[in-house]
Amino acid sequence: MEEGEKSTRDSVLMETAHWDNVSESWQEAGRRAWNHSSTISFVLTSLFNESPIHLFLFSMVVIIYTLAMAGNTAMVFLIWADARLHTPMYFLLSQLSFLDIFFTSVTVPKMIAGFLFGWTSISFVGCGAQMFFFMFLGAAECLLLALMAYDRYVAICNPLHYPSLMSPQTCLLMVATSWLGGSLNASIQTAMTLQFPYCGSRKIEHFFCEVPSLLRLACANTAAYEQVLFMTGVVVLLVPIAFITTSYALILAAVLRMHSVEGRQKALATCSSHLTVVNLFYGPLVYTYMLPASYHSPGQDDVVSVFYTVLTPMLNPVIYSLRNKEVTGAMKKVIREVWGG
Repeated sequence: MEEGEKSTRDSVLMETAHWDNVSESWQEAGRRAWNHSSTISFVLTSLFNESPIHLFLFSMVVIIYTLAMAGNTAMVFLIWADARLHTPMYFLLSQLSFLDIFFTSVTVPKMIAGFLFGWTSISFVGCGAQMFFFMFLGAAECLLLALMAYDRYVAICNPLHYPSLMSPQTCLLMVATSWLGGSLNASIQTAMTLQFPYCGSRKIEHFFCEVPSLLRLACANTAAYEQVLFMTGVVVLLVPIAFITTSYALILAAVLRMHSVEGRQKALATCSSHLTVVNLFYGPLVYTYMLPASYHSPGQDDVVSVFYTVLTPMLNPVIYSLRNKEVTGAMKKVIREVWGG
């Protein structure tokens, strides 16, 4: 009797070991397929359902996206068309609007198509491309906003040297630096994120391919990479924030020394526009990329992402046009010419 039980137990153990090996081999094959097959796709989570309140929110997002595209396109056109706006500050502002046009277009059209037509699937290559351009344009905008703070510092603290310190060559170098820094950041992050094996669920709990959401699907230890991601956030987010803070501390000291009330008001007006944009853009990004994963939830990430992918790009031209007499004047001039002609 004991020999029979032992024989049965041994056969069960052998079968279990056999199926464990089969399971491991299938898992390994699945990992290889995820990493090397362009036919594998992820499934994005729709931001909205078909309830009345969600239909209203979806309509609002579409309207805000349309306004963001129109506002930033108009800003680029105004700065290009009006000779009074051919200055370093407005050149950098046109580059900010140019980045916003593409930054918001990386994610929102796909989200709209997913809701209207059910196109929530995205290929492995497409997900990587979306992630690359999102991080590329986002990091470039972070760096550009920091360099715009330097422009304000020179204009207020060293006005006599402004033409030489902010020459056309310097402005082009600043823009090139932001684009190069953004592309370097995106290349590193995309390559490191896509090298993980994704052998579990294909459903991304987000409406676009963003690094933190994608890492939740990786069937490997990502702790070391999350540390690298944090350090990248320090370089791309916290260092520019420190640079902006230092610049504005020096600007504030210079403004307080001004004797002219009109000069103070003009300096504070131009600086307040930039500071408002900085807070709107950097705040949600710090939440997304600097806080530990335990502080995140898919619902909160969706709300925060909508804020800096849709709402902030729409508000940027509004903030600069409402608080800037030159932009307002150029806009009125164009409207007069269009209606008068």
